[in-house]
Amino acid sequence: MESKVTSNGSASISVGGKEVTLPVLKGSVGPDVVDIRKLYGETDVFTFDPGFTSTASCESQITYIDGDKGILLYRGYPIEQLAEHSSFLEVCYLLLNGELPTAAELEQFTHTITHHTMVHEQFDRFFQGFRRDAHPMAIMVSAVGALSAFYHDSTNVHDLQQREISAHRMIAKVPTIAARAFKYAIGQPFVYPKNDLGYAENFLQMCFSVPAEDYKVNPILAKAMDRIFILHADHEQNASTSTVRLAGSSGANPFACIAAGVACLWGPSHGGANEEALNMLRSIGHVDNIPEFVQGVKDRKYKLMGFGHRVYKNYDPRAKVMQQTAHEVLDELGKHDDPLLKVALELERIALSDDYFISRKLYPNVDFYSGITLNAMGFPSEMFTVLFALARTVGWIAQWKEMIEDPAQKIGRPRQIYTGSPSRDFVPVDKRG
Repeated sequence: MESKVTSNGSASISVGGKEVTLPVLKGSVGPDVVDIRKLYGETDVFTFDPGFTSTASCESQITYIDGDKGILLYRGYPIEQLAEHSSFLEVCYLLLNGELPTAAELEQFTHTITHHTMVHEQFDRFFQGFRRDAHPMAIMVSAVGALSAFYHDSTNVHDLQQREISAHRMIAKVPTIAARAFKYAIGQPFVYPKNDLGYAENFLQMCFSVPAEDYKVNPILAKAMDRIFILHADHEQNASTSTVRLAGSSGANPFACIAAGVACLWGPSHGGANEEALNMLRSIGHVDNIPEFVQGVKDRKYKLMGFGHRVYKNYDPRAKVMQQTAHEVLDELGKHDDPLLKVALELERIALSDDYFISRKLYPNVDFYSGITLNAMGFPSEMFTVLFALARTVGWIAQWKEMIEDPAQKIGRPRQIYTGSPSRDFVPVDKRG
């Protein structure tokens, strides 16, 4: 399926008495876009858009979001349908290749990823250089970047086959690295991947099994993990994805670009939001404290984490799926009586019924429910962003691959409004004062 930008008329802008006509472009869905590429050349002015919230930085066919309607599509497929009927590896194939795989293609892709999950044996020594109390995301940033030192035979971004190999390697090896970061932090031996397990099952056994006893993966938890991965696989041109594209625009190798994305995701306003949401629940402490906290939010004394979204002005479609998944996990583990989870469930009930939250569209978002779910599954909050990075790796790779193959791609070079001193002459130190 090919969809290209088409012309949809023009727009005029008057600058310094000079009127300039700019083309208006239209994608397959979504708002029209004013093409300003010739604005600077014809008027000697450029636009100012902090955070690039009103600027399309690229043309993409991967993910579409309509925040007002609460819609999220991967290659045209609604996220709800993929989370319900698909698997993470099938979604990986879809994001990378543009179409859902045939049965034979999925079997081959699954085999390829499964047999790339091992990391170089020498790579395990890399972890020993970190303190035991290092944040797992610190390890992830370093370890993902270090992959280029071990797999330098697939770092030529101009070679189609090497691009494909590096994509497969990262999708396969990032879970192994993430599990090792977890095991290293808790002082347990590393667990090798098993080729007879599925993607999510394999990750859970690498995280929670120990050599002293057999470990059987709970199918309900494996399904929940797989669904969490699907929900976080891609999310259009967010901060970390834009970072990956910007790094890749310079020709940097894919491992370095994904490491840059991991570093950006670490920020509490991005990938760290679910950890912040859980910390908020801990600060509330008990159901009896919720009324005081809610009033504090209304009085702007407390910050509400895990509610609302920068893009979605409606219910985040991922949150609906994640809500269901959270309750399935809690039911399976019998943890509805956990004090922390009682706080979360009561806060959820209030948010869905209180006019203050409803009128401001402060619905619980995917971070709120994923934090509850991952905590119930046994992951410490420090691992939440690591799991986000694991899932988002495929989105980053798909976006990087699309950027590399785009003939219109240029090295990223945002402009600025300079507000510093104008040109001035140097004064020797003995004459200053």
